[in-house]
Amino acid sequence: MNADVLILAALFFAAALLYSSVGHAGASAYLAAMALVGVAATTMRPTALVLNLFVASIVVVRFSRAGHLPWRSLAPLAAGSIPMAFIGGSIALPDGVYRPLVAVVLLAGAWRLATATAGAEDATHRGVPLLSGLAAGAAIGLLAGLTGTGGGIFLTPLLVLAAWSGTRDAAGLSGAFILVNSIAGLAGLITAGVSLPPALPLWVVAVVAGGLIGSWIGAARFSILNLRRALALVLVLAAAKLVFLP
Repeated sequence: MNADVLILAALFFAAALLYSSVGHAGASAYLAAMALVGVAATTMRPTALVLNLFVASIVVVRFSRAGHLPWRSLAPLAAGSIPMAFIGGSIALPDGVYRPLVAVVLLAGAWRLATATAGAEDATHRGVPLLSGLAAGAAIGLLAGLTGTGGGIFLTPLLVLAAWSGTRDAAGLSGAFILVNSIAGLAGLITAGVSLPPALPLWVVAVVAGGLIGSWIGAARFSILNLRRALALVLVLAAAKLVFLP
């Protein structure tokens, strides 16, 4: 077992812990870590989606049990996203397109982490409208499938800024949205043929451990803002590596 495998396991654990605390599964951070280590682009997408499946499942269970997953609001988002995530996952992007596209996703994730606040729960929110939810789900689902992420870094701020959800419910909704998108995106990748690394079982153990801890922290409303901002810096560095380095 080489050093890169262990380094990635440690980074994946930390990413799962931090991201699951806000209802995310960590795909953008997994992609960042793999980019920094130099994992092949063809391996990055399916690996990130598999890890997403495990962490998002934990997030859904934890936030649902805590009463922070409004299933009715999830329906239009999921209905719009699932077919588009499948389509996005089945599209094999050339390296020259995939790398800058993932860089944009990483920068969006960095912005989301760096600008996070403690986020008091909104007093009222109106739920996700049917047509707007379908459209938003479709757009985010396609991007999620293309990049190998779950789309949560785009959905969470949308839910809060549009007053569709309070902050804690937005975290639970994002976890469920990420789960269905990861399943659909991975299914699309399978139809196109995937390459998974032999170290994947170890990395799954790492993200499950991180996800269990982080989702518990998130449901308990514990703040780790400085750690999220440090992770944002890592995402920016990884995005720069994807764009400017071979």
